[in-house]
Amino acid sequence: MGGAAAAAGLAWGHFEAGWVRLETLRCRLPGLPPELEGLRIAHLSDFHLGFPSRASAAIDRAVDWVEARQPDLTLISGDLLSRRAGEERLRCLLARLPRCFAVLGNHDFALTRDPFSHPIELYDLEPATLLADDSRTLELRGKKVQIVGVDPRSYRYRRSHPERAADPDADLRILLCHFPNVVDRLPAGAFHLVLSGHLHAGQICVPWPGGRLRLASLQWTYVRGLYRRPAATLHLSAGLGTTFVPFRFLARPEATELVLESE
Repeated sequence: MGGAAAAAGLAWGHFEAGWVRLETLRCRLPGLPPELEGLRIAHLSDFHLGFPSRASAAIDRAVDWVEARQPDLTLISGDLLSRRAGEERLRCLLARLPRCFAVLGNHDFALTRDPFSHPIELYDLEPATLLADDSRTLELRGKKVQIVGVDPRSYRYRRSHPERAADPDADLRILLCHFPNVVDRLPAGAFHLVLSGHLHAGQICVPWPGGRLRLASLQWTYVRGLYRRPAATLHLSAGLGTTFVPFRFLARPEATELVLESE
């Protein structure tokens, strides 16, 4: 009986790793100019390419979905590769995503206890733009939109101060950082929107009274979804890939389109 239950659990975890949620969320931002009302931002995270997993199916479907929807921006919040074997595929996928900006995560540098992750040297992701403690400003709908990206190494060693790069004259300031707790390190009003990943919504969760126990994120304040904080509104993605084990349980992979609304 126990063996059958374990086999069923493994089979479900294998299935769920590829069962992607494609979700559109309305995201209300204080002070958003009327011209940017309805701006659409696709948020993807945690591909972990290069290690075999059914997450590959989730990533393919997510990229197909974003490419078909043609959002105003595509923003990716790190952990793109687990092994160099995934680099060619990563570049092919990113080339299909409109107006794409990305940061790296700790797994891209093998700053993890995961024995299957290997350090990768990525210096560019053209035609996508890779941000590492720098920023880009573009014009959308006649308004100035700034995207600031955090390098995971400087964040890890507390050398990162993204608020110093924030342009007070930008009509919309977006921060890309792999780690969601960055939102608690920022001064009030530093950014309008922060996009993060890292936690995979727990990846392996078990039913618990009143909800679920997220084994990979027991001590984290944020898990997935939208959070309003003094520094900014945080969107934390459950991500698309897997790490340590090629399974998910009660933590489906996801791709999200945020539709901005003024408040």
